[in-house]
Amino acid sequence: MDGGPSHYLIVDGHSVMHAWPELRSAMRNSARRNMARLELMRVLRVYQDMSGAQVVLVFDGTHQARAEEREPGGLQVIYAEAGTTADAIIERLASKYAPVHPLRVVSADGMVRETVLASGADWTSPEMLRRLCEDAEEKLRGMIGG
Repeated sequence: MDGGPSHYLIVDGHSVMHAWPELRSAMRNSARRNMARLELMRVLRVYQDMSGAQVVLVFDGTHQARAEEREPGGLQVIYAEAGTTADAIIERLASKYAPVHPLRVVSADGMVRETVLASGADWTSPEMLRRLCEDAEEKLRGMIGG
């Protein structure tokens, strides 16, 4: 790739995990909740690698302060601090960055969708993201011959 990402994809992590059946079932079991989060991160890494997008994954959090993790060249994961929601962080990011970067937000929340579209960003449903991720997985399998 030639430097920066072709576009940014901001994903509401819990919204997607509740929308995808295989992740939703894991979310019901507290012992498997982290496995669902890790699987979503794995799938989004493949999408990022195959699409050239920079993926920012946002979760509601319980920490006193906002926490952020960034893999070198990989996913950026943001956990909202206690008292703030992932929706609020996503809306702020869209308002700040949509005017200067191609940006798409994935959320099942209708209010988030309206705010994101009003900011000039694109919106995608969790179901459409699933199809995009499946296409990326297929493309990767084709590249490695499996």
